[in-house]
Amino acid sequence: MTASQATTQSGSGSLILDFDDNRYLTELFGEHDSNLARIESALGVEATARGNQLVISGSPGARDQAEMIVRDLYARLKEGLEVTAGEVDGAIRMAKAPKEDQARGSGSDKALQIVTRRRLIAPRSPTQGTYIDALKRHELVFGVGPAGTGKTYLAVAMAVSMLMQKKVDRIILSRPAVEAGERLGFLPGDLREKIDPYLRPLYDALYDTLPGEQVMKGIESGEIEVAPLAFMRGRTLANSFVILDEAQNCTPVQMKMFLTRLGENGRMAITGDPSQVDLPLGAKSGLNEALHILKGVEGVATVEFTNEDVVRHPLVTRIVQAYGAQEQTLLTRSGGKAKAKE
Repeated sequence: MTASQATTQSGSGSLILDFDDNRYLTELFGEHDSNLARIESALGVEATARGNQLVISGSPGARDQAEMIVRDLYARLKEGLEVTAGEVDGAIRMAKAPKEDQARGSGSDKALQIVTRRRLIAPRSPTQGTYIDALKRHELVFGVGPAGTGKTYLAVAMAVSMLMQKKVDRIILSRPAVEAGERLGFLPGDLREKIDPYLRPLYDALYDTLPGEQVMKGIESGEIEVAPLAFMRGRTLANSFVILDEAQNCTPVQMKMFLTRLGENGRMAITGDPSQVDLPLGAKSGLNEALHILKGVEGVATVEFTNEDVVRHPLVTRIVQAYGAQEQTLLTRSGGKAKAKE
């Protein structure tokens, strides 16, 4: 499909897209046209498949967005990449973003793609595009925002990509040993058996980007290390891509200790959600302090995700938005009470 193969029927409010290779259309449109249904629901258009054509009806702006989405997905298929519901939602998110943001998150921009052993990963939102670019350019990157925005997943994917390219010699993944409402001591087994379930999200990201046998081989050789934050003390992590997940649960002392582990030719990605601190009541989050102290420091980048960047199930987005609205309501009420007391 090229630009010359998209025509608008005068007076009908319809756009006709012609495709030069029917082999991709089944996957493009989705099983029982499920991908088209997602586009219709998101944009308020009507998309009808007719042989090797797709007729899109709706307002001019919505038609243009739908065309952008279909072109992006069709280009992915022609490059040998898959198109899942997640890719469709990502393309919709890009098309609805302001024009100045669309280039930062284009899934077809090879500069923003991450190549791993198991898959090629492209941004699904403009913020993800900014984050990938920051991970490629900066030695220390903070990725902060709600759950489900891809902060940790993209950092792990970038670490795997750099390991494959021999830009680093090893990957180190870490988390502070703090869990929401639970303590590791209550779990059965020895130390490793207690820690492994807690670090499972990091393992999941590894297995999604590398074959299972390669992950196990890397862990056995020390090329890949997954460990709690306490194990980082006293080390200098040179030639390594180091990721600290759930960093909002670090104390200021732990965060300073971790940041000063960075060695020669090292990279660090620190991810967390400042709104989900599980530290004891009254304890200060090291992530919030670090974001303030390191603002503007050369070599450090901070990328802030919002509810609009949630790339999990659409219901997760609505859940995050509902909790955000509730928190805002409580803040407004508490602010009003404070003023009343004055």
